Amino acid sequence: MKLGPFEVEHPFVLAPMAGITNSPYRRLMRKMGSSLVVSELVSATGIEYLSKRTLELLRFKDDERLVGLQIFGEDEHHLIKACQHIEKLGADFVDLNLGCPVPKVVSKGAGSAMCRDPKRLGEILSSMVKSVRIPVTIKIRTGWDQSSRNALDVVNAAQDAGVSWVVIHGRTRAQGYSGEADWDFIGNIKAKSTLPIIGNGDISTAELAVRRLKETGVDAVWIGRGALRNPFLFQQSKELWSDGRYNDVNFERFLAFLVEQKEIFEGDYDEKGALLFARKFLAWYAAGFPGCHEFRKRVFTVPTSQELWDLAFDFFRIAYHQRDSKFLSEPFLMGGHG
Repeated sequence: MKLGPFEVEHPFVLAPMAGITNSPYRRLMRKMGSSLVVSELVSATGIEYLSKRTLELLRFKDDERLVGLQIFGEDEHHLIKACQHIEKLGADFVDLNLGCPVPKVVSKGAGSAMCRDPKRLGEILSSMVKSVRIPVTIKIRTGWDQSSRNALDVVNAAQDAGVSWVVIHGRTRAQGYSGEADWDFIGNIKAKSTLPIIGNGDISTAELAVRRLKETGVDAVWIGRGALRNPFLFQQSKELWSDGRYNDVNFERFLAFLVEQKEIFEGDYDEKGALLFARKFLAWYAAGFPGCHEFRKRVFTVPTSQELWDLAFDFFRIAYHQRDSKFLSEPFLMGGHG
């Protein structure tokens, strides 16, 4: 299927998440079936001043493709230079984050704040699009608050500027990650726009992913924290979308996934880094399983990577056969991540 200028296998995509969607995790999720991946947000100003930490966030490998690098910032010159830098790195597209609700970002006029003036935003987007040959995409929210849900104006400005697609997270900036994502609103925007529209927000199961896709007519669905609880969500959504059913994940399949994640993390990080990243992912995977609270306490106290993975394999070997799949549709990580 076509998604903007790209051919993709299916319409289910890993959403970029701060502190999570780094290169090792993106590679893992491509293996798990996400049709493309996007980096966590990276400061355009940090790129301008060649910040070592910022440039590290732009690292990617060929087995991530299709891969986009996401930037944020309020300075037009810095945004243009960031686009050009990303093009030189060889990324497939550059994505501008216009949805971040974090005060330290919006207080400077970046993130969600840029959408408050669609006319000026359109001018900046046009300059960005003209500065590179790779596609430019954006992610937005429905609006600043309930009284100013101006996503359609932003979409129209983006279309006039030559943006390749718009991802809409179904909440306002004021909502943060509270309440429910408004997919009816997203669907209404899609019905009024010829630009590819991707929906995002509260996708926790394959059934919900496919239902949102069909009911709203969006071109694709971005999945964030749902994949942190269920890393098989992209494969299941694809199977349900194409075949009308999907195969349940047995323990052997889950164990093979854990082994692959262990190998990827240990191949990219030193022992300390591999331990830190493994801890948080294993704690997320355990959510909703019997004994998960005690397991999470132990996850953050074991001193070595090998002890951690041995603990995880033992825990999931027992707990996997006792789980109730209903927990997958319950709220998860509501403090952030779309």
